[in-house]
Amino acid sequence: MKIGVLASQGAFAEHIAVLARLKVEAMPVRLPRELAGLDGLVIPGGESTTISRLMTGDNLMAEVRNLARNGLPVFGTCAGMILLANGNIDPKLESLGLMDIVVRRNAFGRQKESCESEISVPVLGEKPFPGVFIRAPFIEQTNGKVEVLARLSDGTIVAVRQGKLLALAFHPELTGDLRFHQYFLDIVAGRRCRYSGGDFAKGNHR
Repeated sequence: MKIGVLASQGAFAEHIAVLARLKVEAMPVRLPRELAGLDGLVIPGGESTTISRLMTGDNLMAEVRNLARNGLPVFGTCAGMILLANGNIDPKLESLGLMDIVVRRNAFGRQKESCESEISVPVLGEKPFPGVFIRAPFIEQTNGKVEVLARLSDGTIVAVRQGKLLALAFHPELTGDLRFHQYFLDIVAGRRCRYSGGDFAKGNHR
């Protein structure tokens, strides 16, 4: 299994370190050619506008979008969740538009409102997951295709899955808990999708 971690900006090194602990080959992705041969992709937290601009400038936006539409599993955390959404309150931000969710950026406030919260996540077992929220978004709306994996005590949605797409409002890579990364690897292992690169908009995939 070979997992790419988008390394345009943000907490990509931490995700790579977690995947290494899970004995998975992980590599940073900055250019379209580095998407070739991947079984899955992680889009980390960071500054969503900056990541979006860098992805567009590096010709990654369209390539990742086409790969995901052709079945590549993608895991987005914090800013990564914003980029996966097909709806957000900032029309100037280009997203991948892959998940049927509406996301509000910086929904919990500024940096000083960052916090940690124990989250019940039934798909991970009975033990709560330590959610690290840093200028975090949350999900305002989903449709019937989206499975809600976790909510805060007030009902706020903070983790969702749609097919082979997984999105969290928080930073699992900043905890010692590996369960969400393992959950993503289980999604990847459910159907291996290995691509050779090229123009996926024209259907050149395998």
